[in-house]
Amino acid sequence: MTDRLDLEPEPAVAATLFGDRIALGRAFTESLAEHGEELGLIGPLELPRLWTRHILNSVVVAPLLRPGLVGDIGSGAGLPGLVLAIARPDVSFTLIEPMERRVAWLERQVDELGLENVDVVRARAEDSKLRGRLDQVTARAVSALRTLIPITAPLLRPGGELVLMKGAGVDGEIGAAEKVLRKFHVHDQEVLVLGEGELDEVTRVFRATVG
Repeated sequence: MTDRLDLEPEPAVAATLFGDRIALGRAFTESLAEHGEELGLIGPLELPRLWTRHILNSVVVAPLLRPGLVGDIGSGAGLPGLVLAIARPDVSFTLIEPMERRVAWLERQVDELGLENVDVVRARAEDSKLRGRLDQVTARAVSALRTLIPITAPLLRPGGELVLMKGAGVDGEIGAAEKVLRKFHVHDQEVLVLGEGELDEVTRVFRATVG
C-alpha cells in the first residue's frame, strides 16, 4: 500500500462503478500511484486526481463492452485496458503496447492482480497480427481520429465496434476525419457522454461500427 499523502482519496462512486471488483480496482490504483511516476506512466501532478481523471474516467466505459475479444490500443499505464479488464471479467482483452517497459508493467499487473482475461502484446497496432479478429477496440489519449481510425478499424471483424475515449474536441475531430471514416467504412457513429451527474469529469466516447 502506498503512503503517498498526495494520492486522491477514493471517491465514493468508485465502489458503485467497480461493484464486487473494487478490491482489484483499489490494488491497481495503489500500484499505479506507487510506481507510475518513476516508470513514466503518469505525470508528477496526477496523484491528486488519479481516481477522478484516470481510473473512474476509464471504468465508466465498462458497460459499453460486450463479451468477446476487445483490443486496447496503446495501453500504456493500463488506461483504460487494465481498468476495463478488472471491471469486466466476462470480456477477453488484448492490450497492445509497443514500449518494452510499459509492456513489462502491464504484464506485472496482470500477474499481480490475477487477471485471467488479459493478454499483453508488444507491438504497434498495425503490426499486431490482429487484423480482422477483434469485436471491439478501445483507446484513450492516443491520437486524433483521422490518425487513429486507419490504425484501429482494420483490426475489427466486420460489424465490429470502435469505443474510443476522446476529449471535448471530439466533434471537431469527426469533421476532420470525414474522408477517413468513409474510406474505412465507419458508420452509425455517435458521441456518448458518460458519468454526467456521477463523476467530476465526464468521459466522452466516440462509438461507431466498422464494415
